[in-house]
Amino acid sequence: MSKNLFVAGTGTDIGKTYVTGLILKSLEKSKRSAAYYKAAMSGNDRGPDGRLIPGDALYVKTVSGIGQPLEEMCPFVYETAVSPHLAARIEGGPVDMERVLEGFDAVCGRYEYVTAEGSGGILCPLRFDRQEIWLEDFIKARDLSCLMIADAGLGTINSVVLTAEYMKMRQIPVKGIVFNRYQPGNVLHEDNLAMCEYRTGLKVLACVKDGDTELDISPELLESLYE
Repeated sequence: MSKNLFVAGTGTDIGKTYVTGLILKSLEKSKRSAAYYKAAMSGNDRGPDGRLIPGDALYVKTVSGIGQPLEEMCPFVYETAVSPHLAARIEGGPVDMERVLEGFDAVCGRYEYVTAEGSGGILCPLRFDRQEIWLEDFIKARDLSCLMIADAGLGTINSVVLTAEYMKMRQIPVKGIVFNRYQPGNVLHEDNLAMCEYRTGLKVLACVKDGDTELDISPELLESLYE
């Protein structure tokens, strides 16, 4: 079986997919058998044949160069740019946990390192009708450890600490933090880093700047995050 890591965000549009692409690229450069998985993906476009294209998965595949087929990467794809539970209410086809886990397990059986990406923040609802499925249900179902992605800018102390405290309360292990959109020399960003480490007890393992095409983290440290 594979070694796995879950990429969790402090919210929406903070750069989880961008950082995940760099993570997969690093593993691919190290000649590791690497794969991507996302339980549910919203806000996608349709291709010429009318079928929905899982945009985040396509981005990661393109950036990283992994050979994994797109069809393996995400079992539930929606067009409406809202949380998966609401997108399914609008479009139909709600998330089914058994199918999510079957797809994940199949990927784990074929690749050495599997990186699973969350939808939105840690409290994202995947389904909320006659069944209630939250993002953390998927994480706990496979005992996944997490890497937290956060925006380096204003407000991140609050979002990082609240996310870390919630995950601690829910007994979800966090390996560390990656700051996205980081600007070296920016006194706010540097202070945010120090304050987040102080309040959470977690290390900021890497700082990603706008336009970065490589992840500034050693292959050895990156691979050690996977369990």
